[in-house]
Amino acid sequence: MIALLAGEGPRWFNIPAHRPFVHDLARGLFDALSPLGPEALSQAVVLTPTRRGARALADAFIAAAGGRAVLPPQIRPLGDLDEGEPPFEPGDLAIDLPAAIEPLRRRFELIALVKGHEKELKRELDASAALELADALGSFLDSLQIEEVSARDGLADLVSADLAEHWRVSREFLETALTAWPARLHELGVVDVSQRRVALLRALAESWDRRPPEGILIAAGSTGTAPATADLLTVIARAPQGAVILPGLDESLADKAWAQVGEQHPQGAMKRLLTRAGIARRGVLLWPASDTLDTAGRWRRRVINEALRPAEATADWLTVIETLRAEGQAEEIDPIAEGLKGLSVVTARGEEEAATVAALLLREALEVPGRTAALVAPDQTLARRVAAKLARWGVGADSSAGSALAGCRCGVLAALVAKAADDPLDPVTLLAIAKHPLVRLGADLETLDRRRAALELHGLRGPRKTTWAALEAHLRRKTSDARIEPGVVEDALAFAGQLRDALTRLQAPYTDDEARPAEAARTLAETMEALAADETGDTGDLWAGHGGEALGRLLSGLMSESDGSPAVSRRGFADLLSRLMSGESIRSGGATHPRLRILGAIEARLTRADRLIVAGLEEGVWPQGAALDPFLSRPMREALGLPPPERRVGLAAHDFAQAACAPEVILLHSERREGAPAVKSRWLWRLETLARGAGIDLPTRPEILDWARSLDAATDYTPAKRPAPRPPVADRPRDMAVTRVEALTRDPYAVWARDILRLYPLERPDEAVEARARGTAIHKAFERFAEAHPVEVPSDAAAIFEAMYVTALEEAGMPHEALARESALAREAAQWVADLERRRRADGRTIHVELKGELEINAPGGLFKVNARADRIEISPEGYGHILDYKTGKAPSQKVVDTGFSPQLTLTAAILAYGGFPTLGRPMPGDLTYLEVTGRKPAGREETRAAAGEESEAAARTALDGLGKLVARFDDPAQPYLSRSAPQFVKTHISDYDHLARVFEWSTSGDEEGE
Repeated sequence: MIALLAGEGPRWFNIPAHRPFVHDLARGLFDALSPLGPEALSQAVVLTPTRRGARALADAFIAAAGGRAVLPPQIRPLGDLDEGEPPFEPGDLAIDLPAAIEPLRRRFELIALVKGHEKELKRELDASAALELADALGSFLDSLQIEEVSARDGLADLVSADLAEHWRVSREFLETALTAWPARLHELGVVDVSQRRVALLRALAESWDRRPPEGILIAAGSTGTAPATADLLTVIARAPQGAVILPGLDESLADKAWAQVGEQHPQGAMKRLLTRAGIARRGVLLWPASDTLDTAGRWRRRVINEALRPAEATADWLTVIETLRAEGQAEEIDPIAEGLKGLSVVTARGEEEAATVAALLLREALEVPGRTAALVAPDQTLARRVAAKLARWGVGADSSAGSALAGCRCGVLAALVAKAADDPLDPVTLLAIAKHPLVRLGADLETLDRRRAALELHGLRGPRKTTWAALEAHLRRKTSDARIEPGVVEDALAFAGQLRDALTRLQAPYTDDEARPAEAARTLAETMEALAADETGDTGDLWAGHGGEALGRLLSGLMSESDGSPAVSRRGFADLLSRLMSGESIRSGGATHPRLRILGAIEARLTRADRLIVAGLEEGVWPQGAALDPFLSRPMREALGLPPPERRVGLAAHDFAQAACAPEVILLHSERREGAPAVKSRWLWRLETLARGAGIDLPTRPEILDWARSLDAATDYTPAKRPAPRPPVADRPRDMAVTRVEALTRDPYAVWARDILRLYPLERPDEAVEARARGTAIHKAFERFAEAHPVEVPSDAAAIFEAMYVTALEEAGMPHEALARESALAREAAQWVADLERRRRADGRTIHVELKGELEINAPGGLFKVNARADRIEISPEGYGHILDYKTGKAPSQKVVDTGFSPQLTLTAAILAYGGFPTLGRPMPGDLTYLEVTGRKPAGREETRAAAGEESEAAARTALDGLGKLVARFDDPAQPYLSRSAPQFVKTHISDYDHLARVFEWSTSGDEEGE
């Protein structure tokens, strides 16, 4: 027997939190066993909590041997026991245990169980909701199995009369599930993974208790949270050469405070383990390799432990501070200041900045040869952001979080294709599929690029087409457009046909709008292969790599294991697939930097780096909030003997304490998360409070924040000036509509871009058409009504106008789901229009709609022509020409019209007065009126901006004079086409060219002279 393990058991050791756990463990075993020969170390057995801890320990033995080749011990993870590997042997402990059920099969079996009892739950469950409840039921069953609790007898007494009805429903369902689930497992010949693991641990404990191993047996790093694990640790500690090594037991905590340690305390799990094993805290020895003169680390550990002491014991913090400082007098140091050396706190504005800060800190560590760094974060989203930030420097970090299946290439394509089954004509989804790097559709890359560009530009931009036939008809109408190059429309039609053929097969498994998940998954895989096939039929990298293999396993499991699952709708299958993929993480693979790691909280318990960044220190992240249990309340869980949610907080607090004791540690938190204010983690609050009580501010790293904020900032930033192009007079427009005159008045730059440079804005895919369709439809309805009934207003005028309006809405592309609302508005609007028509036609005036008129004026640059298309002109018997303009929104105000910023009606009146509408002669200017037609309350409104007679004549004359001055000004070569010459309208009138003019930049810089 080696000296390290001499004497009677049990043997319990501790590696303090400030020491590198795996390095001290490896050094202690290597120093004790290497003198006995090269094989002595390899014959030892070491059990670690996780596989990653096992790998870290194997690396630590190489470091302990000084880089020499060494045969390490048999290192096994306690969290992943199975037969066939030491210390288990085939046909030994596991011979009588059934195999464990596959995780995906288990989820679908639980879905079937939940769906089969939805009447008892008094809920109608689709597949996604059934999966959510199935996962909650699985967690409940796992808790029972891990804690080895039998709940059947206790469930009957859980619900009292004063509790809500849904708790009684939950209890009855759980009683049914606790009978049905074991029966189903027995029928399948399998057991739950947790149940099998507990059985293996129990069998191993019983075997070693009867026949203790004679060799060296070490359990390291476990806190024995599960009863079976705790009992196994107790047996290992009693073995002839056995020992248990605890991670970060606080030996300095006062006995009074130790007595108050509860579930939320970092020491709660180890106190529970020692109590179960019957071991006093003083009976735990210091691991020999950890007995060093690491003064700074010792004081760091003391400070962290005191900051996290039980809440009941924090009242005497000032006394604790005095006691610590008294202990440091002999060394002539301030223990708290000494303990805070190497620790700093960084406060980021949000998650994005926090990820940048973490990446910079990791990158900075690599500047020192041999220096290692690690990020510890329970938030996988933050971990993946940091990994993405590191990629800008070509650095890859080994991340325990891996990458999300939903975020890899094949996962994204699967989600898009599943969504396309429900809404195949969604232009955004179609474009995402067409542009996906795995999609080939039987074409070479050159042809593929040409075809999808043609389809995007000419088919998928603008309002949504509701059917494939409508999309193809829309494309065919463009074959006669001379502005489109020959062959482009044909390419678009060909590509649309390929997409239609590939995606139409998604509808095959759905009967009465529902399908079995297995059939939906099979069709999804076939469609993905059809999309990915190149000109030779090869699907390329669709199923390659870690992501492709993971997706293949998931879809294969759906096909083979989901027989008992309820039928799904198209939307339901997309939701089900998304939920399944969101729970799958894949190892990214590839080369990673040997000195960088991104760890979860549990993995960081045993490993250590020269620099440790502890991130995600916000409440709800670290520690995480208690998970919602749809079946059991907190008192119910306690009555059944299940652990309270606070136990998880205590384990997280222990992991934080371990990480915070690293030699150099940066505690990183964000002021905001997901756009909302975030609250600092309770542990960070406690540490700050303790330091403040000692009159010390926690060290910060302000330069890191400066680096992060300046990383992507321009080094020599000069705000753009307001653009002022001065095209030659010969290129300036000589013929403008009255609506473009309005643009020239408000925003000359927009006229320069559109009318001179001919830059026309592209429509967005799936562009909302409600407002535009409403405006187009009201014009069409008025025009058709006037043409059909030029003189008399029929008695059923309201019904006629309503039908014309609804038909025009459909023609304008109003979505079908919006037509129900619009039909109700159309009914109200039609009644108002019928009354309007009767009232305005009462004097026998004639109605003229959609007439075009024009007028030429003299200008310094030559004749200038202004034209207008009048919505409606009414010629009264008195010889007045009343001009009306339809609006489905708010009409321009009187002030805007009077100041000339909306000259549409007034310039139209001038054109009319000077004979610009040849068929109407030269009537006197009449009323200038906007008709606001909304269908709401009121359904419509007449807004007259100038009354017939002198007022209207003056308005027309003023508008024409203003136009002459405006044209003369722009006939001057020195006159620029300024952006936003009327900045008061910058918020109410958004231009298509504001981004080109960089309006936000120059309008907020404060550098504009004369503004």
